[in-house]
Amino acid sequence: MPHFTADYVYPIASPPIRNGIVEVDEGGTILSVTDPIGPEFTAPAVPPQRVDGILIPGFINAHCHLELSHLRGKSATGKTLLPFLVDVITLRESTQQAIDQAIAEQDRQMWERGIQAVGDICNKLDTAEVKRVSPITYYSFVEMFDFLQPDRAEASYAMYRPVYDGQPAPKSAVPHAPYTVSDALYPLINQLNTNSETVSIHNQETVAEDRLFQTGEGPFRDFFTGFGATLDHFDAPGTPSIYHALQRMDPAKRTLFVHNTLTTEEAILAAQAWGENGVYWATCPNANLYIENRLPRYDRFLNTGAKVCVGTDSLTSNWQLDILEELRTITRYQSYVPFAALLRWATLNGAEALQLDDRMGSLEVGKRPGLLQLTGLQGQRPEHFTIGARTQVRRLV
Repeated sequence: MPHFTADYVYPIASPPIRNGIVEVDEGGTILSVTDPIGPEFTAPAVPPQRVDGILIPGFINAHCHLELSHLRGKSATGKTLLPFLVDVITLRESTQQAIDQAIAEQDRQMWERGIQAVGDICNKLDTAEVKRVSPITYYSFVEMFDFLQPDRAEASYAMYRPVYDGQPAPKSAVPHAPYTVSDALYPLINQLNTNSETVSIHNQETVAEDRLFQTGEGPFRDFFTGFGATLDHFDAPGTPSIYHALQRMDPAKRTLFVHNTLTTEEAILAAQAWGENGVYWATCPNANLYIENRLPRYDRFLNTGAKVCVGTDSLTSNWQLDILEELRTITRYQSYVPFAALLRWATLNGAEALQLDDRMGSLEVGKRPGLLQLTGLQGQRPEHFTIGARTQVRRLV
């Protein structure tokens, strides 16, 4: 069976092991993770393959829109969220061949870049066939919205129900965002999730979102008018948008809040107290910079013990679907986030959020988490490691 060793092995669920050895079978299942100076160590009959750098499990891309892969470069950077959403809605039509080719190519590239599983947002069925044959494990979030128009809730649900039915499991039905889902649509979404699903929602990406819910005013009114909708019936609750969502989503579901650019410590603690089966926070730093030119305050999530995971968003709002690039961006702009925390955000936390941690997210016996080689780190020891410009990832298993 293949054995690999490196300067350090990062199991993620336990401390790093200097010169650790990872044994896998031909199918990628972890058979052993051993410390060569441990009291029960027995040297393998065949010397392990030595690689540079460190060994880690495969990445988990907790938030992606794979079906938008054909829109790469079509929306300019820095436009802010509302003009960006207009681009997504008005520019997404293309030939089915172009859509299919882009989806298949990005699925291939994500695997090569070390991504083992993806939490994928779906509005259509375009990604379903690729998911059925991909080596990547996908958790499909079938996203529904009615632009806060309760009279459109039933029709919107009817439009998205075939997308839900046609996506392979695991999957769930989810609201897009507080500003696009009416009170009439939430219960229709909730009723589809009859098991222990994870659900997601886009959360607090822009100042305009919280302004709408706190005052009822701001640029969202013109945004809705442009799509033939009105907010005349909408009564602002006077709170940030996340509190509105908490009152309408199911606290028994594991919940993944996405983007969280403006989320405060108070809101993080409120959500964590609300959630009965775990609350997770997906950050997509390159997308935040692409759209709004701002990042979340990661110290708020560290201070509250929040379980952060990492996503790429879509190629409409990113230059690539690459978790290492997301970690590089966090390190570049908020370098106080510890290296070990970044690795956990990019692996085990994402696997837990998608309820895949029984088989991936950490190097533990019996799991099939993938095995990645990370090279070009700055620093000589784990407490000093930093992801830099020369850091690269290579899939070994």
